[in-house]
Amino acid sequence: MTLRSLAANSPVRRSHWLALGLSEEDLLKPKIAVVNSSSELAVCYAHLDGVAKVVKEAIRQAGGVPFEVRTTAPSDFITGAAKRGSYILAGRDLIPNDIEAQVEAALLDGMVCLTSCDKTPPGHLMAAMRLNIPTLLVIGGYQPSGEIDGDPVDIEDLFSGGVEESFGRFGKHRVDDIVPQAIRGPGVCQGMATANTMHCVVEALGMCVAGSAPVRANSEKMFAKAREAGARIVEMVHEGLTPRDIMTPGAFRNAAAMVLGVSGSINAIKHLQATAVEGGLDLDIYQLWNEVGRDVPVLSAVRPNGAVRIEQFEDAGGARGMLKQLESLLDLDVKVASGKSMGDDLADAAVADAGIIRPLGQPVSPGPAIAILKGSLAPESAVVKLGIRDGSRPEAFRGPARVFDDNAAALKALADGVVQKGDVLVVRGQGLKAGPAMGGGASYILFAINAAGLARDVAFVTDGQLSGLCLKGLTVAEVAPEGCSGGPIGKVRDGDVISIDVAAHSIELEVPAGELAARSFSGDLAPADGWLGMYRRDVQEMSTGGVLIDRG
Repeated sequence: MTLRSLAANSPVRRSHWLALGLSEEDLLKPKIAVVNSSSELAVCYAHLDGVAKVVKEAIRQAGGVPFEVRTTAPSDFITGAAKRGSYILAGRDLIPNDIEAQVEAALLDGMVCLTSCDKTPPGHLMAAMRLNIPTLLVIGGYQPSGEIDGDPVDIEDLFSGGVEESFGRFGKHRVDDIVPQAIRGPGVCQGMATANTMHCVVEALGMCVAGSAPVRANSEKMFAKAREAGARIVEMVHEGLTPRDIMTPGAFRNAAAMVLGVSGSINAIKHLQATAVEGGLDLDIYQLWNEVGRDVPVLSAVRPNGAVRIEQFEDAGGARGMLKQLESLLDLDVKVASGKSMGDDLADAAVADAGIIRPLGQPVSPGPAIAILKGSLAPESAVVKLGIRDGSRPEAFRGPARVFDDNAAALKALADGVVQKGDVLVVRGQGLKAGPAMGGGASYILFAINAAGLARDVAFVTDGQLSGLCLKGLTVAEVAPEGCSGGPIGKVRDGDVISIDVAAHSIELEVPAGELAARSFSGDLAPADGWLGMYRRDVQEMSTGGVLIDRG
């Protein structure tokens, strides 16, 4: 394969690189970007400089030349502090643009992306599809957590406990006691929240070396996979194996099966859709989701779905073990990063504990764990997470709407007892454009509903997104179109009857079409300027996964 970087070796470019310490021999080798989101702001990324060193050394030993480049590092609990959390999802879309402006601009030959917190895996996958140069993702791993009196505690306990204590409900351990124990080192949140879900998605798509996810951060296994990736990327450049060779429609079907099998975060859906759009694939992930969901039950109950801890899931076989159990439902002909087919790559895979990652015939729960709804309230799509379907949450609901245009008003109404049993709590103005970037904190409302003792007795409907840690009651999120884009959710009034039927994949607003058409939109857009103003201007609808470029 002709190297892009070699073809661009002008005298000035050669002079620059020789001044950096490269030799004339180095200039003839594959040039590999090591994309690093290291940041001292957030523990999610604090260890990535060490990972970068390992990857770069492996690239050198394999006959390549590494160039480390940096990108933005969105972390939900740190960079979610301003503008109602709007910078979190908006940060995802800075990442592929950061990468394009460095890796593509320099005509490098391949890249290894060090992937960590929620928005870096999709940002890296989107960039891989856009640039279509040989790419591997290295999984940064999950953080260790601590104990109090022998009880494991982690970030989920801290997140939910903080809301519950504000409602006067106190658990076994106080939040102030959990704070120093919940996070005991670098890496992403424990549990099958968005980060670990997306790490498993990367493996299901075939975009990392086999057996990479999930993994304990800074473990020898993590570093071994990093070294393997550094060596493999040089081979991929010589082979010409690119992301669009790997991330085909069949690979996306496998990724959907993975998320359903682990009852992962609903955020994976829009991230997969955005990745498909970046690759020019005519693929409707929302339709695909319901198709795959008919066949895939829940095979592992990792927190917040059940009592299984992420360490147990990793030790039982992790994402590779889940793929092995799902093998009969997968597209085994798709190519993965090894250059083999998925089927050949899984030939030697095994599950160490079938009680943790169960066979298809012995599921934890029937599927689907996540379903896509449509109807007069959500003409395009809406997402409901069911998790473990054990009867603990309703799957059908009909009641009058109690409508709020901002998060604070909804939280106050819950605290004051305004929201009653039988209500459908509607919180809007938290979508891609209105939020903007789905900022608004819908997740806190969900925990507040639980704290108010209403999880089984009200339904919650929002055009916002939810944290992957959230799994309470009957919640319908990411209603599309959002209100400010003309969606019916923007015209709902107090007392309107809303009916939800998961089995029928429907969510209906029982208002005559003529009356609804005559209504005006209620609610104001949150202020947005700078980057968030540009995001609001350019972001496309949820059917694209919220990409910024109109690809027709």
